Amino acid sequence: MAKRRHGAKDEILLVPFLDILCSLIGVLVLIIVVLCVSQTQQTEGRTPEEIQMAQDHKRMKEELAEREKLDVVLKEKIAELEKLKVEIEEKEQRYLKFRKLLSSSKELQDQNKKIALNLQKELDDLLTEIDGLKKQQDESKKMIADLMAEMKKREVPPDKKVPPVVVQPSGAGMPETTKVYFVECATGALKVLDGWGAGDYRLSATAEVVVADAAYNHFLTEVAKDKNSLILYLIRDDGQAAFNNGAGRAEADYNIRIGKLPIPGRGQLDLALFEKFRGRVPPPPAAATPAAADKPKA
Repeated sequence: MAKRRHGAKDEILLVPFLDILCSLIGVLVLIIVVLCVSQTQQTEGRTPEEIQMAQDHKRMKEELAEREKLDVVLKEKIAELEKLKVEIEEKEQRYLKFRKLLSSSKELQDQNKKIALNLQKELDDLLTEIDGLKKQQDESKKMIADLMAEMKKREVPPDKKVPPVVVQPSGAGMPETTKVYFVECATGALKVLDGWGAGDYRLSATAEVVVADAAYNHFLTEVAKDKNSLILYLIRDDGQAAFNNGAGRAEADYNIRIGKLPIPGRGQLDLALFEKFRGRVPPPPAAATPAAADKPKA
């Protein structure tokens, strides 16, 4: 057998070079990995806790903005809800009213029918009464025409008129300082005879008018200022009630001295014998002219 030859002394081994190359590559890879990791974790000098807080703050700001938007929407919804509640309450009230009307509609219909029947009956009665009044009006017109003709026949000629009634002072006469005013009392009326130089003034003798008539009360007020004044009430046959109201007002409320004198017949009054004793008062505003004074009060 051939013997193996032992190697020469000058052979070069490559194993240590490969080891060094592999180690160098590993170191380079490690440096690259460290650089990549450090680049990805670069935080500009902040700690992880600060980064987390910054992220939480940003998230909270976003949540606040969203909640503000939701708050506006919520307020609008609440306003709409209140409006709907009011509308619901109104509709409930209307529903109750309609329900009440519906429940009582039959009774109302019956009542309306009865009312309609009663109104129809009253209308028929009124029409019948109107027809009767028309007939009565025609009869009244005919009767008035007959009465007017009869009055025309009975009219007293001018040469045969009723003579005037001369009013004379009674007794031994009156003091020269006495001022006399005359009021005629007839059926339901009083007539102040030329009390303020503007003609006669007529008014109703009812108690309400005597108390409220401005001209008559002005006349009494002015007469009451002179203690020597006297109002002489000339009473016709049918004028006692008018005297009671007119003279009662003058005596009780104004403390005026009064007298009364019955007047027979229907003739005109002649006061010539009292001319020097006649008194006059200032005219009231409503009766300053003879036309106003002669106009009867209602």
